[in-house]
Amino acid sequence: MLTRNEFHVLLALLDGPRHGYGIMQDVKELTSGELKLGPGTLYTAIARLERAGLIGECEADADRRRCYRITRKGKSAASEEAERLRALVRAARKGGLLPNAS
Repeated sequence: MLTRNEFHVLLALLDGPRHGYGIMQDVKELTSGELKLGPGTLYTAIARLERAGLIGECEADADRRRCYRITRKGKSAASEEAERLRALVRAARKGGLLPNAS
């Protein structure tokens, strides 16, 4: 299972390769500012995702910043996590915690 931070990093990479600062900005935007990853948190998540084969490093950009891309395995893991979250939302609706979807 992915951590919240790892899942958001994978979501940020779905649109294409990003460098660390770009990932931080995308996560902040995806969560409407609710989740702000600092450099230590971000690079810890990146290291774990790389070790697991879910992301890979790609060629550095013009400013020589490290760039990351999601792998096929990473897309599969993100999809599985999204399905897990969908099942939790369904259970929350069934239990009355959330309104039913229209």
